[in-house]
Amino acid sequence: MATQAKHANLNYECSDAEWQARLDLAACYRIFDHLGWGESIYNHISVAVPGEADTFLINPFGLMYDEVTASNLVKIDVEGNNVGGSPYMVNKAGFTQHAYFHKVLGERAAAICHVHTTAAMAVCSHEGGLLPTNFYACSFQDQIGYHDFEGVTVRPEEGERLVRNLGNKRVLMLKNHGPVVMGRTIPEIFLTMWSLQRACEIQVATLAMGKPVTVSQDVVDVHQRDLSVMQSQGGAGLFDFEAWKRKVTKLDPSWQQ
Repeated sequence: MATQAKHANLNYECSDAEWQARLDLAACYRIFDHLGWGESIYNHISVAVPGEADTFLINPFGLMYDEVTASNLVKIDVEGNNVGGSPYMVNKAGFTQHAYFHKVLGERAAAICHVHTTAAMAVCSHEGGLLPTNFYACSFQDQIGYHDFEGVTVRPEEGERLVRNLGNKRVLMLKNHGPVVMGRTIPEIFLTMWSLQRACEIQVATLAMGKPVTVSQDVVDVHQRDLSVMQSQGGAGLFDFEAWKRKVTKLDPSWQQ
């Protein structure tokens, strides 16, 4: 049976597993902020609560990413109910989109992030989407789904179309909007998002110079095979995430509160 404990600034006892999930998620918000991936008080990163059915943690609506801490994350269920007693509300767009993915995809989407970075939004708005023109982009070929823009994601019925367009992929590019990245863990989505952001930044720079050189599918296949072997040594982004966690802790350790 999971150990229950009272942690600072939480008004209920939570399991050690939930507290660790809170720490990882809060650290991820601070890393995103440090990398310039925040969007005022908008956008979201969420993670399912370990050992519980249909509950997840998400950022409080109204706080900047550099204000997020382990204890002020909001715990809600997939129906939108605040089950942790947080005084904060949740952005409806974040709840609608993330809740549907968490509910339907389970462990495959235990962790989710959605961003509005300039480079990622630019690629989402490009007719060809992400092209195999650079090292990072080759990692994502045939691993991205695309979803036509339908406005702000606040209508529950859009959830079915989002999942259908995602298919068996790990990234869903919302056209004219921004990417949604899904994975089994916070470190996994962090590494995926970091790589995707680099791919988009380089594509934007390359297209600005004129006609790009594209990589053949044969080479893409070899690249993805070899890269998957290399990444398996780090536990799907664990080394990367821990390194960036050390970075933000040196700058401001308050995310651990």
